[in-house]
Amino acid sequence: MAKQPSAKAQVAAYLDALPPDARKALKQVRAAIRMAAPKAEEGFSYRIPSVRLDDRPLVWYAAFKNHYSIYPIGVSITRALAKDVDQYETSKGTIRFPLDEPVPVALVKKLVKARIAEAKQRGK
Repeated sequence: MAKQPSAKAQVAAYLDALPPDARKALKQVRAAIRMAAPKAEEGFSYRIPSVRLDDRPLVWYAAFKNHYSIYPIGVSITRALAKDVDQYETSKGTIRFPLDEPVPVALVKKLVKARIAEAKQRGK
């Protein structure tokens, strides 16, 4: 049986397969997530990059034709950060960012930190 590639290798392959604009955006998203959650570990599930913290899923991120998304960003987070996210498309558990706009690095960090706080609250 063949050994599955490491999460880091899977993420690298995922990013390499993207068009240049999407690759650039997701590399910035990836860096922002790492800054917001320096103790988190890279993962790969549901065929997209993910980040795990304390051995539990924290966020996933993926690129599409015209946007990239971060998951799960639930209603409690979008309400708490309403003035920051109101210009972006949201749906149940997802926030979408247009590929033709600069990556809102500060917002990505806020979203990840909010997910960390949410995860810690649920863990209690």
